[in-house]
Amino acid sequence: MSKSKGEQEKIRLEHDAAKLFMRTYEKESGQVIRHIWHNKPRKPDTSCMLNGEHLDIEIAHLYGSELEAMKYLGRDLTEESKLALHLLEHSEDVNERLVTALNLILENKSKKRYHSDRVWLVIRSVHPEWDADAIKHLLPRIKAPKGHPFNQIWMVTGENEMPGIIRID
Repeated sequence: MSKSKGEQEKIRLEHDAAKLFMRTYEKESGQVIRHIWHNKPRKPDTSCMLNGEHLDIEIAHLYGSELEAMKYLGRDLTEESKLALHLLEHSEDVNERLVTALNLILENKSKKRYHSDRVWLVIRSVHPEWDADAIKHLLPRIKAPKGHPFNQIWMVTGENEMPGIIRID
């Protein structure tokens, strides 16, 4: 069965975010992380091997505005995405928007359940002001709900050429 254009785009974005995370994680930790593949529903988005052991990765994307999301995605957004971003844009303080958006993602992802023993959540931020340093200062306000299914939660920030990662759980 052929995948729709939207599903193909979603898979490409998830794959690109996972690959960027893996490359940066390996560089910063010295641990070997390889062989990415995409999963079917009820499993996290992608899987790989970390030091020879299976690791599943759930991917989320964090955008600062509707325009930013449309630019990154190269297309119009769904009405649901537009509404969520519109509500965030009412806060003029960029850090407030980050905390609100990130906590919303964590809340939504925490409700999912996976057929996996080891799942990491990786959130890809494309907002230029939401770098690793900004995230570090806001960590006390970022709340992963109790009982979430993730062994670790990470954020990838910055440009593709100069990404940063920060563990947020």
